[in-house]
Amino acid sequence: MKISEPNYVQKETARVPREAFCLKSFHRVFLESLLLFFLILSPTTSDSGWAETANVSPPQRIISLSPGVTEILFAIGAGDRVVGVTDFCVFPEKAKSLPKVGGLLNPSYETLITLQPDLIIHQPNKYKIKNFVDKLGIRNLPISMLSFAEIFSSIKKIGLATHREHAADRLIQSMQEKIHFHRTRLANVSQKSVLLILGISNDSMRELYGVGPKTFLGEMLALAGGKNILTESQAQYPKVSKEFIIHKSPEIIIEVGPKDILSREASKKRRQGWKIFSTIRAVKNNDIHIIGADYILIPGPRLVNIIPHFIKAIHPEIASDESPLAPKAEHSLQ
Repeated sequence: MKISEPNYVQKETARVPREAFCLKSFHRVFLESLLLFFLILSPTTSDSGWAETANVSPPQRIISLSPGVTEILFAIGAGDRVVGVTDFCVFPEKAKSLPKVGGLLNPSYETLITLQPDLIIHQPNKYKIKNFVDKLGIRNLPISMLSFAEIFSSIKKIGLATHREHAADRLIQSMQEKIHFHRTRLANVSQKSVLLILGISNDSMRELYGVGPKTFLGEMLALAGGKNILTESQAQYPKVSKEFIIHKSPEIIIEVGPKDILSREASKKRRQGWKIFSTIRAVKNNDIHIIGADYILIPGPRLVNIIPHFIKAIHPEIASDESPLAPKAEHSLQ
């Protein structure tokens, strides 16, 4: 029986399934990082906060409500002014010892007040937080980091807000140089069809969530020579049916997620699970790649580290370049 193609990708708002919240506690770091992505899917608010103006005094007590923001603050030399972070800000090492303000979705407002911040950096659609800090007269900076362009713009805004503009520019330049290096190196390669999946659970009955092209993960996939099979999806992270995958029959399947979930043993089971779909080209040719990286859903300075491993999965014939501009990522590739 032929199934019409529009039914293959379920057109629904990207979200984490309710069942995901029942996972063991060590999975929560990844789930909160995933929730961070889903939070920034909303359109960026036009109110950019008044913290990014350069004519105010430099903030000395900053609270970061995002792992990506925390990493950026430390990368531009403002980490010594960070006095509070979320429970899921674990990089760099110094961030682990900072006072915790709670989760991405449920920060403790009492703790926020106790830490006496003079700047809070948060996601643009966190209206409850923004209204709360506005009433208290606390400077705040809402930022969105869905795409490369938004990430670079946010680094610049954070640099301006913290009076670390030059350091922010250097960070942006460093990241852009690495991206340009890979883009130039792969300029003339042929694209291969790829399905990129988020590994958010090891449940054998798990629902599959793909990565759309209009995300920074999607941008990195294209940069690495991959042709995303989800180009027609309107959602950034759509739920994908197995019928759709069979119909599209991608040449390569890549699953990405945290190392705790995508362990070596779990990766073996995932590959074994794909074998029942023997008509899919990626399965037939054993071209299924599992990448475990705790930062893979964190839009921060380390995100460019994943590009070489996408290249290795898609174009292994040119992945041997050892240029210093192609750093080795701190993750497991299995």
